[in-house]
Amino acid sequence: MATSVGEAKIRGWLTERLPADWFDGPPELIIDREEITILGTISMPPVGSGASDAERAAAAAGRIKEFRGRTRDQRIEIARELEHVTRHKVAWGVRCGEEREVFTRLSMPVMTRLRQPERQVLDTLVEAGVARSRSEALAWCVKLVAKNTETWLAELRDAMQDVQRVRQTGPDRAAEA
Repeated sequence: MATSVGEAKIRGWLTERLPADWFDGPPELIIDREEITILGTISMPPVGSGASDAERAAAAAGRIKEFRGRTRDQRIEIARELEHVTRHKVAWGVRCGEEREVFTRLSMPVMTRLRQPERQVLDTLVEAGVARSRSEALAWCVKLVAKNTETWLAELRDAMQDVQRVRQTGPDRAAEA
């Protein structure tokens, strides 16, 4: 999780580099130890008032595809500069209506030690065909937990940011100034 200072610097850096007509408002930044995801909102194409959900989804998917193709070269250039400045990989994504798509994303290996009961959970998922490997089964479990605990995880992240702010104003920081 990035500090608020780090996010502010990245946001400021992007402000002068992102074309003003790309997104409807400032993009959302999702930052972790390895990657920065820039997630912007683009306008929904006009659809008829009686359009079905399938028509709206198809129109949004088409707008996302058009945006991705039109901005590709410039997004790559901005990402390379930002990667050089931050030493983080950069991913891009957009929201259009109810649709959300992230174009590229890192897939990082994560080592863990599991005891037999946890390994048996993964092996059951593999044997049942839910996942092709223990690694994929573990990723599936993490996604399921994240989906079912979004509110709790958001509260935990907010609390961690509050702790970081308090640490930055602590007595040791005042002595350094």
